[in-house]
Amino acid sequence: MLTDPRFTSEVELTIPFHDTDPMGVVWHGNYFRYFEIAREALMNQFNYGYREMIKSGYVWPVVDARIKYRKPLQFGQQIRVRATIEEFENRLKVAYQVFDAASGRKTTTGYTIQVAVEEKTQEMSFVSPDILFERMGVKP
Repeated sequence: MLTDPRFTSEVELTIPFHDTDPMGVVWHGNYFRYFEIAREALMNQFNYGYREMIKSGYVWPVVDARIKYRKPLQFGQQIRVRATIEEFENRLKVAYQVFDAASGRKTTTGYTIQVAVEEKTQEMSFVSPDILFERMGVKP
């Protein structure tokens, strides 16, 4: 894991009613939406959010994802979602932690893996493109 604080971002969210089942518990698939919000905030720190990715000639599809549910989230609950870049040389691996905002208790962990695909050719890059390194301020 990278220890530089620039590679971490946190967002605060309130669980909306439409994300929950009839018992007020968040439907399991909605966690990926929360991850997505945190990941976009993280990449925007480097001016390399999804619009900038496309402008640079690359799309970054998610090719792998995992979630570990520790404690259910509920309607109206305030949460903090932390996204941290763990790998970026050959793929973009982002780890997530979800916390109850009031108690600080960790409720969920997970990760996503994205790869760079050249938009014009639709070919996957086996090394992250230079633009990612430039935007992150690191050397390949």
